Amino acid sequence: QVQLVESGGGLVQPGGSLRLSCAASGTIFSINVWNWYRQAPGKKRELAAQLSSGGSSAYVDSVKGRFTISRDNAKNTVYLQMNSLKPEDTAVYYCNAHIRGPLGYFEPWGQGTLVTISS
Repeated sequence: QVQLVESGGGLVQPGGSLRLSCAASGTIFSINVWNWYRQAPGKKRELAAQLSSGGSSAYVDSVKGRFTISRDNAKNTVYLQMNSLKPEDTAVYYCNAHIRGPLGYFEPWGQGTLVTISS
């Protein structure tokens, strides 16, 4: 069974940076898409960043130019580099992936990591 484990959240002052990591473990044939979602207090979960196996990335408008999604295929790990952080970036961040394994395709979720931007 594939699991996703996130790390890297924490408390940062406005203007600061954080790097989130999400590692997939288990029997994995391929990872087609990596996603970073976030859910702010009282709001719906939104897709913040996406990275395809071909290397194409996409971002929600509010993070464009500040966040960068990247991956290390050898480690089955995705990263989210977050710069120029704002209080409105405060949220629980979840990674999600479209994975092909021995039993077919599935889309596991990480447990979430809390990012708090506050002075």
